[in-house]
Amino acid sequence: MSWLEAVVLGVVQGLTEFLPISSSAHLLILSQLFGWDDPGAAFTAVTQIGTEMAVIIYFRREIGEIVRAWSRSIVDADMRREPAARMGWLVILGTIPIAVLGLLFADQIETIARNLWLTATMLIVFGLVLGVADALGARVKDERDITVRDGILFGLAQSLALIPGVSRSGATISAGLGMGYTRGAAARYAFLLAIPAVLASGLYEATKIGDEANVAWGPTIVATVIAFTVGIAVIAWLMRWLTTKTFLPFVVYRLGLGLLVMLLLGSGVLTA
Repeated sequence: MSWLEAVVLGVVQGLTEFLPISSSAHLLILSQLFGWDDPGAAFTAVTQIGTEMAVIIYFRREIGEIVRAWSRSIVDADMRREPAARMGWLVILGTIPIAVLGLLFADQIETIARNLWLTATMLIVFGLVLGVADALGARVKDERDITVRDGILFGLAQSLALIPGVSRSGATISAGLGMGYTRGAAARYAFLLAIPAVLASGLYEATKIGDEANVAWGPTIVATVIAFTVGIAVIAWLMRWLTTKTFLPFVVYRLGLGLLVMLLLGSGVLTA
């Protein structure tokens, strides 16, 4: 991997990990367009951990409160009624679907699911889903209203992001909007729910590092720092944006990108 590839992929990872436009789709499309090789397990693992560290830093106070309350609730049943403790249990509950499905369909996720025709289709379909959910959602609930049922539905939505083009944040936020949560609440819960899933995935992929003959540690570290820096700026911007704006620009972008990829596939510029 060259230094240029590391910089570009680091910026793209940081920009697209948290916006509802699918980071995996962008990395897959750009790698093909530029004729770059797969960056490998080491790059994927470390950069994903880097972007997730941006979430942990940005929401550090909220996460600290959740961890403390959840830890106490393990031995103190009364604490389980506290909002922060409940959030800890709900995040764990919501992580189960993606963990189970990720293990069951690991081979398909790394092969069949990486077809660009499928990626383009998912960009379009889930762009429309996001648009409909944003336009029709009641937007009256916040994080305190999340029930066990809602936590499971959030988790099932997140698991759809195993398919490139769906978008982890996009699917989870769409589910939240569809269940009547505000844009800010759906986004915050989506980011918190992603922490254990992404960290576990990154650490799992990191166990494969030893299988790679030449790990480009220098470029990988640079890309991770860039992804972290860009990622934390994107989170801050998005949370401000959602206080007054809609997801419509992201919907239009997804539809346009999906159609463009299909056009490039049809013309032979890209291959499935």
